[in-house]
Amino acid sequence: MANHHEHVDGWHGEKPVNLSNVDLNKLPEKERWRVEHQMLHEKHKGHESMHAEMAIILLVTLIVAQIVLVQWKIRHFKSYQRATLIGMWLIPVVICIKFSWWRFCVFWVIFSIITGFVTYKASRKPLSGSTPRWVYKWFLLLYKLSYASGIVGYLIIMFTIFGLNMLVLVKPQTAMDFGLLLLFYGLYFGVVSRDFAEVCADTMAAHIGYYSTTGLPAKRLDSNTCAVCGNEIFIMSNDNAVIEKTIKLNCGHIFHEFCIRGWCIVGKKQTCPYCKEKVDLKRMFPGPWERPHVMYGNLLDWIRYLVAWQPVIIGIVQVINWALGLE
Repeated sequence: MANHHEHVDGWHGEKPVNLSNVDLNKLPEKERWRVEHQMLHEKHKGHESMHAEMAIILLVTLIVAQIVLVQWKIRHFKSYQRATLIGMWLIPVVICIKFSWWRFCVFWVIFSIITGFVTYKASRKPLSGSTPRWVYKWFLLLYKLSYASGIVGYLIIMFTIFGLNMLVLVKPQTAMDFGLLLLFYGLYFGVVSRDFAEVCADTMAAHIGYYSTTGLPAKRLDSNTCAVCGNEIFIMSNDNAVIEKTIKLNCGHIFHEFCIRGWCIVGKKQTCPYCKEKVDLKRMFPGPWERPHVMYGNLLDWIRYLVAWQPVIIGIVQVINWALGLE
């Protein structure tokens, strides 16, 4: 019983400290940590009911926000898409500026300048015949870089957990930090570039005229024309012949292999660019080494919610707690 009372009256079985007379800077590290922990306990003593209210507010806000986001996406997809893209693009860099994480800011500025120029070119009307190829090449490069960065980062984290970092004489903390950095960069730039690519794909396809989000296309598709880029599939001339790999979808329409892959993987489309019939991705990507790209794309769609909307929801919860006087 004595031990029990000693644990209750003290802090983890130790004599309580008079916190008002403590100079933390003069204490050893272990003692300073113990005193700071005790101060935290003292600060939140008797706040159990307040913490319960805050947990309920967080849970209710998450549920309501999820319902609102789903309904917004169903009823007004274009505005939801634009708002998500703006949030994905701006929120992380604002957080990094706040905490002075300048390395990410440098990469973000480089990405924003090049992607902004590519998006500008994709929105021009009339559209140059070579623009779709260059747009898809840029976003496909970003997609592959983000995929490689994410995989390498994940492997480094796994190797560090199993202690394999010691084989190359790297400290666990250094290896873990590097792995998390690569994983974050891969996921973030993968998500943002796919969203920009989707906007560019819609804009270019609408300008070319063989695709429309609603209703019938503005132009009739010729059998020798690729509806994604608007160029001829087989170009024959007296000087030379340009022969490029093609893919024929279930609906019978033929496209350049590069174009339709860019349309489906990078542009996040799973329908024919002309007739909107659903594309059989398993048939189009028969190789087992290609299917992970589709799975990775689905992962990026899930990450988007965490990066774009989770900080907004947490901010709303903080405002509600502040308004109710909860700490």
